[in-house]
Amino acid sequence: MTHGFPARPVTHEHGDHDVPPHARRRLATWAAFAALGGFLFGYDTGVVSGALLFIREDFRLGPFQQGSVVSILLLGAMAGALAAGRLADRYGRRPALIVIAVVYTIGLLLAALSPGYPLLLMARLVLGLGVGGASAIVPVYLSEIAPTRIRGLLVSLNQLLVTIGILVSYCVDLALAGTANWRGMFAVGLIFSVAMFLGVLTVPETPAWLERNGRHDRARRVLGALHPPHAVDDILPGYTRSREEQGGKQTWRRLFASSARPALVIGLTLAALQQLAGINTIIYYAPSIMEKTGLNASNSLVYAILIGAINVVLTAIVLPVVDRLGRRPLLIISLTVMAAATVPLGLSFTPVAGDASSALALGSMLVYIAAFAAGLGPVFWLLNSEIYPPFARAQAAGLATMVNWLANFVVGLTFLPLAAAIGQALTFWIFGVICVLALVFVIRSVPETKGRSFRQIDEELQHR
Repeated sequence: MTHGFPARPVTHEHGDHDVPPHARRRLATWAAFAALGGFLFGYDTGVVSGALLFIREDFRLGPFQQGSVVSILLLGAMAGALAAGRLADRYGRRPALIVIAVVYTIGLLLAALSPGYPLLLMARLVLGLGVGGASAIVPVYLSEIAPTRIRGLLVSLNQLLVTIGILVSYCVDLALAGTANWRGMFAVGLIFSVAMFLGVLTVPETPAWLERNGRHDRARRVLGALHPPHAVDDILPGYTRSREEQGGKQTWRRLFASSARPALVIGLTLAALQQLAGINTIIYYAPSIMEKTGLNASNSLVYAILIGAINVVLTAIVLPVVDRLGRRPLLIISLTVMAAATVPLGLSFTPVAGDASSALALGSMLVYIAAFAAGLGPVFWLLNSEIYPPFARAQAAGLATMVNWLANFVVGLTFLPLAAAIGQALTFWIFGVICVLALVFVIRSVPETKGRSFRQIDEELQHR
């Protein structure tokens, strides 16, 4: 369904032709190395949950200091997303990925070797720069090297690795918890950051960026590694038109005044709504809710692993169908179920639920998380790599990613005061209302991008 705009055959788009088996293996290798940035995104955001249990004892951290160790990563991610977009548009996607891998490595080294709170805070800020940069650029890189018909699958691989990274971090935390080795929890991440650095040294620049910057021969060589010669001749003209339409240096003012504005409105709105719907506050609140169910909550890491496993499984289920079902249906189903789940979740905090409050809270929370993982979670990042015109893609994706991290920070900062002021039930129902508003926005404004070229997506946005 294209919602008011006729679907047409895709033409002159990277990957419209079948990719030979040997080229698929090459493509998978490139994608895997780049997507390690997503894995580290998940690992670095998740590892602190277990490490902090022991850091606070070693460094004698008070509540504010503990909160700052967690939240400063979000501030770093905002800056990293914005800077990475400009870096990737100016110097290329590959150099940006290399810088991100280096930043990850520096941040993890600083964290593992920190002698005290100040340096640990700096390490978390550096890791935030890497997380923000990866969340903006990895999907863009995957989108620009992906054949159209599997673009959703390849870009969503990044989100799957984010969830796997979170799950692995929880498992590492649990494995090292017995020895209180929080430095080792950070140090394990170095295995993956070094692997990413070495891997992205071997990946090519995307042909779209090369052609737009006048490097025709290199763009042809990269395309030739994936397609037969006649297919390359079909694909290149689309990139040439994009380069001609770019018309000079991209600035922030020109970005908002350009043809990218309709896509930018959608990207920025979805970026904020994904976090304002409350997913991270529900995840943060999970141990307390689980304790209410009567389960033994003495080891919150075990329950964190359960949440992480649900995220991985549901994201993995979505991967094979995102290019068949489409982006809009997944968003609509996801938001509908999320909104519905907040009703019993809120009721579980009222006398109405009675003796069933614990089971109701646990069940509705797991449904909410599963619905997010199957739709709004991965599909936002996919759309954020697809909907922008090529000349503004990395910069616009970086801006939307910054807004996503900003919304994450604001919701995390205000959740507890809001729940204390109006009650937990009403707070979760507010999240439900936001899910409904997001659903209306998706139905009215978000185009289907499945199997369509960037040019066709842009034409629909301009038509709207």
